[in-house]
Amino acid sequence: MVDVVRTKKPSVHKRHPAGGAPTAPHSADEARRVDASEPRIDVAAVTELLLGTWAQARREAREMIKDEAFWQIPGQSMAEHRERVLGQLHRFVEAGAAGRAFPVEHGGQNDNGANLASFEELVLADPSMQIKGGVQWGLFGSAIQQLGTAKHHARWLDDVRTLTLPGAFAMTEMGHGSDVAAIGTTATYDPDGDEFVIHTPFRAATKEFLGNAARHGRAATVFAQLITGGVNYGVHCFFVPIRDENGDDLPGVTSEDDGVKGGLNGIDNGRLSFDHVRIPRGNLLNRYGDVDAAGVYSSDIPSPGRRFFTMLGALVQGRVSLDGASTTGAALAEYIAITYANQRRQFDSGVGTDEVVLLDYGKHQRRLLPRLAQTYAQFFAHDQLLRRFDGVFSGASDTPDEREDLETLAAALKPLSTWNALESIQECREACGGAGFMAENRLVGLHHDLDVYVTFEGDNNVLLQLVGKRLLSDFAAQFTDKDAAALARYAVGQTAGRIFHGAGLRRLGQAVTDFGSTARSVELGLRAEQQHELLAGRVEQMVTDVATALRPAAKLSPADAATLFNEHQTELIEAARAHGELLQWEAFAEGVAGIDDAGTRQVLTWLRDLFGLWLIEKHLAWYLMNGRLSAQRAASVTRYIDRLCARLRPHAQDLVDAFGFAPEHVRAPIASGAEQQRQDEARAYYAALAASGQEPVSEKTLRKQKR
Repeated sequence: MVDVVRTKKPSVHKRHPAGGAPTAPHSADEARRVDASEPRIDVAAVTELLLGTWAQARREAREMIKDEAFWQIPGQSMAEHRERVLGQLHRFVEAGAAGRAFPVEHGGQNDNGANLASFEELVLADPSMQIKGGVQWGLFGSAIQQLGTAKHHARWLDDVRTLTLPGAFAMTEMGHGSDVAAIGTTATYDPDGDEFVIHTPFRAATKEFLGNAARHGRAATVFAQLITGGVNYGVHCFFVPIRDENGDDLPGVTSEDDGVKGGLNGIDNGRLSFDHVRIPRGNLLNRYGDVDAAGVYSSDIPSPGRRFFTMLGALVQGRVSLDGASTTGAALAEYIAITYANQRRQFDSGVGTDEVVLLDYGKHQRRLLPRLAQTYAQFFAHDQLLRRFDGVFSGASDTPDEREDLETLAAALKPLSTWNALESIQECREACGGAGFMAENRLVGLHHDLDVYVTFEGDNNVLLQLVGKRLLSDFAAQFTDKDAAALARYAVGQTAGRIFHGAGLRRLGQAVTDFGSTARSVELGLRAEQQHELLAGRVEQMVTDVATALRPAAKLSPADAATLFNEHQTELIEAARAHGELLQWEAFAEGVAGIDDAGTRQVLTWLRDLFGLWLIEKHLAWYLMNGRLSAQRAASVTRYIDRLCARLRPHAQDLVDAFGFAPEHVRAPIASGAEQQRQDEARAYYAALAASGQEPVSEKTLRKQKR
């Protein structure tokens, strides 16, 4: 890194010279040369923190995908990409990396946490490869493992793991995406043949968006309405062969190709429909519901609703893995954009200095560093989610309450991380200018491939609605068995609270402290505990407001109650989103609290504060309207974010280096050091030209001389 160039004119701030463009230190090393007390993160230690509980599994996966055979090739045709990805999955099997969550007796390691941790890293190589592997082992194979019993495991899991039996996961239908309970495919039991008849009764019941369905799959785990004895027992899962060994559709099965998509074109997504296809009764994956030879249905879970959600909950790992993969994808984009911004120069400062490094500009810091803070928060939150997932699926903490909490947590975090990935990748693309648009620099392709993450494994808004309903349920539970007097006291408290907040007064004493400097105002009122109070208070108030608005529903007809709920659906989803943001902030705060190294703790505390204040800034209108912040305090939030961005600027490269990506994982020329070489070459050229005395005189200089 080149030395910092200082202007001769007096500077109004040590990080911002008089000319207006900053010449801040570009690294923690440079900052320490200016101020020996400057903290610095321990990059290796932070890498370990971000890799999380299953760090070793992640390192093994990253080491494996350093092999270029696993890398996506930009510009490949769809057919070539599909065959390449299939070959990559076979390499997985050869490397012993497939099916780590499967039972040991079927070639797996029975390690659910390590399985997902390693799987999430594959996004660095090729998201198509990652998702196709997820279809084979995480959906098709997991349905057999989680919804089937030992006899099903013995028949199919070994072949699934070794890719001898490629398969599709046939849940989604043209007419029913997230509404799985209403799917149209039927599985009607025929006692005379001891068979189920799988049927697609209308076009909208065609299974859609299925990986492996267009070409490679030979069987599918098909979700259908189980009907026996004239009774519909709801959605169950069935193992259905779909192709023979030559790749031809079996009788009664029709497959279609989805063709070119907006991304993930290495996956052969397609459609499946069934015309009275008969399968043995034993092909019902019967862990949660069974049918005997006489057609009598039985289940250990008597409630149809509970049975349905238990079956779907067994497949929650898809949402968990997308949360992690999206976080890694966002981190890759931020590594590329920040590394490039730390090297690329454009425009001088207006006082005759060298061209300014992009990351020295306040706007560039503002557009990239808060998103970096968001991604750090997601790494910490995801590790908590992954630990909870492993606890449930390993059996260490497999209780109904733990499963419900896991499902709610996954439904809260997956939407935020997948949305953030797209927003961050796009911001990084724009921050890299035209270079970011080049396929070789990966940002455009990464955005295309991760685009569908926001709608598969549960549409994000539908998932947040589920979270919102859980929040309402927990809210209502506070008043179970409460008498009228207690409810009245609560109502009075709410009214008092509204008056209190509406007056713009808080126990933080804003009316007194807001008249000081920005630094003093923030110091007294926007520390970690106040950030948490503001974030948590917003969730509590939003849930309370929705619950209060929906209270009349209990006395309305079902139709009117549904209308009332629909009127407040947006508010409920926003409350759930606020809840997810709070969870991420809390996870970040817990991660920082556990750091021993003082320099690392200080820098990550700044980054945590940047994340918290950025969340508050995004919702300033709400805080102002609800009297949670005064106008002066609200203005100080924005000013302090700018201060934090400038404070963190020298640490930006360390913070992205801590992601631990090797050059083989990045593979973006603009983040390879080539830009630094170009800039150094250009500066050396102009320096030599000036020293030679042959440098042309600019027209502006001549005009000044004439005056």
